Amino acid sequence: MPPKAKITKEMILNTVLEITKETGFETVNARSIAGRLQCSTRPIFTCYENMEELKKEFLDFAYEYYNRYVIDFSRTEDVNPCLVLPLSYLAFAEEETNLFKLLFINDMDLNMTDAKDFYHEADNEKRAALFSETIGVELERAKVIFLDLFLYTHGIAVLTAAKKISFDRNHAEKMLMNLLTALIHQEKPDAPQR
Repeated sequence: MPPKAKITKEMILNTVLEITKETGFETVNARSIAGRLQCSTRPIFTCYENMEELKKEFLDFAYEYYNRYVIDFSRTEDVNPCLVLPLSYLAFAEEETNLFKLLFINDMDLNMTDAKDFYHEADNEKRAALFSETIGVELERAKVIFLDLFLYTHGIAVLTAAKKISFDRNHAEKMLMNLLTALIHQEKPDAPQR
């Protein structure tokens, strides 16, 4: 009889990703993972001390999945570079609803009491710097625009994930470009209209 396949962390994380995408993270538990892997729960607790440790590692894994989604979106969609992040965020909310809810609603690691708190997250600082270069606005002013654009996009994305609204890509792109143009004009009145 051949030996059973060794269950690895990668296998577990990919299984949690599948379950989350299909039915939501709230359905993930040791039994559901073991059922998909066709093993007992023991290998799961050999790899992870407990479900909390697994969840912490999975959130990082799922966020990397989201980052790859954004990169793929930017390569496959013909989009104004200023709108890659907002449009990919909206597409992710629609196409990967359960992952979106986990990452950007239920477990979003963002506590804002002040606008500057948004930039405590390292990725946001880097993204704002790139955004600043793309729109040609000084970094501090671009950060204000970037945050406003994120908050607007996040609201639409949450409504999309909740199945309360649905926009086609062209309509969403037009709405975002109108807002972005107005925000840039407010910060840089001499900027040409897009």
